[in-house]
Amino acid sequence: MTDRPLTLMAVHAHPDDEATGTGGVLARYAAEGIRTVLVTCTDGGCGDGPGGVKPGDPGHDPAAVASMRRRELETSCEVLGVSDLETLDYADSGMIGWPSNEAPGSFWQTPVEKGAARLAELMRHYRPDVVVTYDENGFYGHPDHIQAHRITMAALEMTELTPKVYWTTMPHSMLRRFGEAMREFHEDLPQPDAEPERQPEPDPAESAAPAEIGLPDDEVTTWVDTTAFSGQKFDALAAHASQGDNIFFLKMGKERFGDLMGTETFVRVQDPTGAALPEKDLFAGLR
Repeated sequence: MTDRPLTLMAVHAHPDDEATGTGGVLARYAAEGIRTVLVTCTDGGCGDGPGGVKPGDPGHDPAAVASMRRRELETSCEVLGVSDLETLDYADSGMIGWPSNEAPGSFWQTPVEKGAARLAELMRHYRPDVVVTYDENGFYGHPDHIQAHRITMAALEMTELTPKVYWTTMPHSMLRRFGEAMREFHEDLPQPDAEPERQPEPDPAESAAPAEIGLPDDEVTTWVDTTAFSGQKFDALAAHASQGDNIFFLKMGKERFGDLMGTETFVRVQDPTGAALPEKDLFAGLR
């Protein structure tokens, strides 16, 4: 036994990703006295600028956007009680097919081994008991999410650590509920059985898994109740005010948001504890 605190490390691609998929677990485990470490891989420079100026439009300044989003990220971490924020500050690669995919210095263009080596150093420093990131397709095919998955799995191989490892996912039953809510708000969401749209060329995700979102409910291994922390999760998302046009969930209002976002779901892909599945706690078998 040691005095080292139990530690959760979440590896995300952009500022605001921490709140969308893991805001509930970050807040819950922080409240339970667990050290929560967030690693954000890119600077978010391909996000909207002040006044909603879009990437590629006149007046969009990626450096200024990155600076603004860093401040928003810090506020989000305060809301969620994140113990330690680490930023790798790679240039945001943008969406699939954007010219920024090919930009030198972008996260997508960074060799996996180079990014993984930096992340491995953080893992050795914090020695996480649980690591959370995306699946092979980055949940929905975003180049930076795919790259975050790749460097996380490669970093784990570079260390002697054997944490529990999880990938974020969404059960198809929940995806259908989200689809209904998004149609109500005149938004769009890919459905589990829908044919994926053809991606623009070039397709930087060509070596990734097909862009299907979520999993059948019985393939989801871990269901964590974060209902009591859905308000914090909403506030953390709201902290990323500059990206409000892109964050559908904020349109719901807090009460509806809490109804839909009260459970966060994962696939367990590495477990040294032998904890039984399905499980309700990322730290099952560790305490």
